Amino acid sequence: MTVLQTIAVAFAMFSAVPVPQFDWNEKNMRYSLCAFPLVGVLCGVLWCVCASLPLPAMVRAAGFCLIPVWATGGIHLDGYADTCDALCSYGDTQKKLDILKDPHCGAFAVIRLCSYFVAYFALCCCVQFTPQVGAVWLLALVLERACSGYAVAAFPLAKNTGLAHTFATAADRTTVRRVLGCLSIVLAVALFALGGGVLVLVAGVALWRYHRVAVKQFGGITGDLAGWFLQKAELYMLAALVFCQWKGFL
Repeated sequence: MTVLQTIAVAFAMFSAVPVPQFDWNEKNMRYSLCAFPLVGVLCGVLWCVCASLPLPAMVRAAGFCLIPVWATGGIHLDGYADTCDALCSYGDTQKKLDILKDPHCGAFAVIRLCSYFVAYFALCCCVQFTPQVGAVWLLALVLERACSGYAVAAFPLAKNTGLAHTFATAADRTTVRRVLGCLSIVLAVALFALGGGVLVLVAGVALWRYHRVAVKQFGGITGDLAGWFLQKAELYMLAALVFCQWKGFL
């Protein structure tokens, strides 16, 4: 029962999938970050289902673009938008953190979101789906969430409130780091074996930049920054997927 509740906590927080309602407590939140990558499995499966439907090419690309939004409820995009506003303010650390807490959507957030979806849709139009490509992308979606969960358990926190702090403090951080670190290695090996090694390299660069930006400009990570990282990693890995197909690796 605790295992099922742990998975339900992850899906309740990081997806739009309806799950049974119950009180979150120390037991069912301790390893909830370990279940976070399962949301990536869901997104990958839905992506493959969309690819198998007899749809016009542009409609299929729109489906590829929208599935992650519908499956997650846009929680990561919200963090991406807030972080873009904060970074574009060029203020000091406290000002950036204040912008992250502001519920309003600034001009830079709108501009970056529009740019993001144009780029994402264009890349989706370039994807030529095959079972191998579907497997690579599913693993990539799981990998980015394993890296995101690992970061919450391993990176310094910017403040003692918020989503990242809640999950970090409730987690058995040592176990979470070990589980997600090992999972990331297994996924990386699988991606290299399938011809998607470039996606692993891109995810590593995105994770390194996430740590650098978070520590240098915010004093640590927050829930919004976690969403920003996940969306950036996903876009970069999608570009890498298209590159691999273009070069004949997939």
